[in-house]
Amino acid sequence: MSQFVRLLSLAALCAATAVQADPARFDLTGPKVDIRVTRGSRTLPIAQVANLQPGDRLWLRPELPESQSVHLLLIAAFLRGTTNPPPDEWFTKIESWNKKVKEEGVFVTVPKDAQQALLFLAPETGGDFGTLKSAVRGRPGIFVRASQDLTELGFEQARIERYLAGMRQIPATNDAKLLSDRSEALARTLALKPNSDCFNQPAEQQIVCLTQSGNQTLLDDGHGASIVTELANNGGADLAGAAASTAPFGGGAYSAYVGAVVDLTKLLTNMHTAQYQYIPAVAFPDTDHFNLRLNAAPSFHNPKSVIVIALPGIQPTKLPPLQPGNPKEVTCLLKPEVVLHLQNAPLVFSTGIAHDLVLHVNTPEGKDIPLVADASKGGLVLTSAAEDSRRSMTADDTSIASKPASSAGGGLTGTVHGQWGFDSFDGPTLPLQNEPGKDWKLTSEDGVIVGREHAFTLASTGIGCVEKVEVVSGPKKINADFHPGEQSHQLIAKAMLKDVNPGDLRVELEQYGDQQPQQVETKAYNEAAKLTSFKLHAGDTAGVLEGNSLDQVQSVELNGATFTPSGEPGSILNLSLSKDAPVLKVKPGETATAHAHLKDGRTVDVQASILEARPTVTLVNRHITAPNGGVPSIRLSNKDDLPLSDKLTFFLKANGAFPRSQKIEVATKDGSLKTMLSFDDGTLVLQDASTAIANLDPSKALGASGFGKLQFRAVGADGSQGDWQPLATLVRAPMLKEIRCPVDDTKPCHLIGSNLYLLKAVAATSKFDNAKDVPPGFGDSQLEVPRPYGTVLFVKLLDDPESVNAVALPVTPEF
Repeated sequence: MSQFVRLLSLAALCAATAVQADPARFDLTGPKVDIRVTRGSRTLPIAQVANLQPGDRLWLRPELPESQSVHLLLIAAFLRGTTNPPPDEWFTKIESWNKKVKEEGVFVTVPKDAQQALLFLAPETGGDFGTLKSAVRGRPGIFVRASQDLTELGFEQARIERYLAGMRQIPATNDAKLLSDRSEALARTLALKPNSDCFNQPAEQQIVCLTQSGNQTLLDDGHGASIVTELANNGGADLAGAAASTAPFGGGAYSAYVGAVVDLTKLLTNMHTAQYQYIPAVAFPDTDHFNLRLNAAPSFHNPKSVIVIALPGIQPTKLPPLQPGNPKEVTCLLKPEVVLHLQNAPLVFSTGIAHDLVLHVNTPEGKDIPLVADASKGGLVLTSAAEDSRRSMTADDTSIASKPASSAGGGLTGTVHGQWGFDSFDGPTLPLQNEPGKDWKLTSEDGVIVGREHAFTLASTGIGCVEKVEVVSGPKKINADFHPGEQSHQLIAKAMLKDVNPGDLRVELEQYGDQQPQQVETKAYNEAAKLTSFKLHAGDTAGVLEGNSLDQVQSVELNGATFTPSGEPGSILNLSLSKDAPVLKVKPGETATAHAHLKDGRTVDVQASILEARPTVTLVNRHITAPNGGVPSIRLSNKDDLPLSDKLTFFLKANGAFPRSQKIEVATKDGSLKTMLSFDDGTLVLQDASTAIANLDPSKALGASGFGKLQFRAVGADGSQGDWQPLATLVRAPMLKEIRCPVDDTKPCHLIGSNLYLLKAVAATSKFDNAKDVPPGFGDSQLEVPRPYGTVLFVKLLDDPESVNAVALPVTPEF
């Protein structure tokens, strides 16, 4: 079942009474109904009830002010699907003004075979009870759909309300990390996705953005949706979610454009009589109070308003699928505040359905530590009432204290237990640790290399109580990020050793419950450079060094000439001759030994190879030919522009004879499109011994999507490559047919043609004032343009947006 998209505005919540409700906003405070549910011998307030079952006894009491002047009738109704109208006895009439009802309430029993439960609040009129029964029995499917939609909407609104409440608890601060951490914890436990753009704003503006921004969406939660799925009995209820956009100061706009709520409102609006119209209410349970919010003001004139309220579904219990956020995380019981980071069941954190939660420590004594769900902390928190129990467990209980500190591999564990409505449930079993880890040691096989990030693999008797890890080099201390490793009792700590010098190094670990940090000694090294070759083309003043750890190279010496790095090292390093270097006398095919001088003073020898001189050519001239010798409708003003549909002929001069084995490579600047011209396929033709004519058909060689800067270079028979040289700017142009202009010169004209999306903008003058931009994704065959002066318009192409080009077209009048 699809989820809704939700947005909330903090300012809007503060202005709830100032804005008129619309069909999608539940911003009006409605009446309250007190509800308790009894199943067997147990009674729970409605806020703790996950579902109803046949035989449950509902205690209902409308909570209305003493000054209530209109008699409101409360009707409890049970449904049994979309095609099976309920019997008359499934409707219970409750007169809220009755003194006994006010004092004692009314008990209603969930009948056998019931599938949904609704409450109706309606003004007292003649025949009110019969009219409402007739409406429900006549079209039960409408009210089944209303029950499903309102149930899911209530779950989602509870999650969003809890997120905003958690963010509002943050004191005024400029600490961006605090805001980010709180938002992340809330979002993870409530299955929300806050607006990530908020964290790009100044810290003092982030909290306003997070509670007022228009891009906060819900994710699938795996539990709330499954409850509603069961509620629908796989009946195909399609709760379509639509993007929401909360207007600032919008007045309690929980969802400005929620498709399902709009559908629901229309559905109930169509279901009205001369006496009644139906309006939905979203319930916010608090203990035994059913607090209602409405999206329309009730009317007490005909047609009078009937408030429709959904009760929990009548269905089997769907237990919360709580899961650990990180299965490898070990919970340390020595922390000042212990949080079990659990997720995948946001209703645990946004409603009161989960109650009496405990962490059962799996020891022979089996202590239970009370827990409370706290979305702001990102999980279940050991409550202050549990402190004595926890201290007893970690200090006085020798049977537990004697256990080794555990990690993900085994040892001490605890299982989450609790109540989900009337049913008990078992959550995940989590690894626990009750003493600091001991016997820390490094298990990494790789040496520590300075200048880069290094992952230290450490092992201990327990890793869950580590609070901080630092790498210490002399006076320098570097914070390390750490997380559990693949193996039990294993910790991975990553630190950037960019400014660390080779030599002695140690890793320091601070742990909860340990007064002194644990220290692990090691050493850091420079990785020895491994050089494989130095290649140089005859006649060049630059060469290429290949190998590993090339950042250590300071210079390379060959035959008395010194080459120094001229670029950032990677798998290769480009080196250029020093300005004062002597002339390098080498011949193609020679090999020699070059000496690479490293920054730490070491020298490494590497074999140098002298390659054949790279091929060189010079662009002499070029000529652009339109298809079939025609004249293009767009006169390109930039002489470097080459239309994709045209052909380019360019003349190249070689330094000496032009080798017949030589090729010319043409490619876009980014290298994504390329083609090779050669004598074999006729795209290269000799004019004389040293001059070649190159013929390029761009659309054929580069495809219909070719555009951008073109460059060319010579490629020798051995694969050696010359330097890239600019050739042209490849542009795509639309096919323009005519300009149609209304006789009324106050109306705009239209440019007729195909592929108009290749235009960037159109103007009536070359100065390009009052230009008409072509919107992205434009696919029409006519474009509204300014009225031309004569028959000429001026356009900018998408592929060359800087150049202004003239277009001469016939102008056709329109009457």
